[in-house]
Amino acid sequence: MRPWDSRYLPRHGLLAGAKAVLLGREATEYIRQIAYEIVLRACGFASLGIFCVMIGMSFDAHLAFQAGGTLTLMMCAVLIYKAYEARTKSYRYTEMWLYLPEDRRPPKASAQRISSMVLREVYLTFARWTALISIAMWVIALFFFFFEKLLG
Repeated sequence: MRPWDSRYLPRHGLLAGAKAVLLGREATEYIRQIAYEIVLRACGFASLGIFCVMIGMSFDAHLAFQAGGTLTLMMCAVLIYKAYEARTKSYRYTEMWLYLPEDRRPPKASAQRISSMVLREVYLTFARWTALISIAMWVIALFFFFFEKLLG
């Protein structure tokens, strides 16, 4: 038996909305987990492509890390655009909505607000991480640039 089962909560008074609050938090966390997995998979595929480009340019480390930093920065820009787009995109046309089981979906009255908020938050989190990775790649490219100048 779940602790928020309606048999244990009063129908009126201060604790009447406790069930909705507990179910709302649980549902939002589940939606956030689904969104995280979807964006993680998409970023993983993009990173695989970036890694392949970097391997193709591995004959010149400076060029490889410069290309990796540029492509990662482009991925960051796409994630920021997707975060901007998440505010107005209909929740029914998102990949996240397809992965949510019928019984775990939020009510239609609040589905747009919850899905756009969660997707925006997840996209911006991944954009922040991607920007840091891009900065690290540019710093490594700068290191190789100066290292080549010292030896060459």
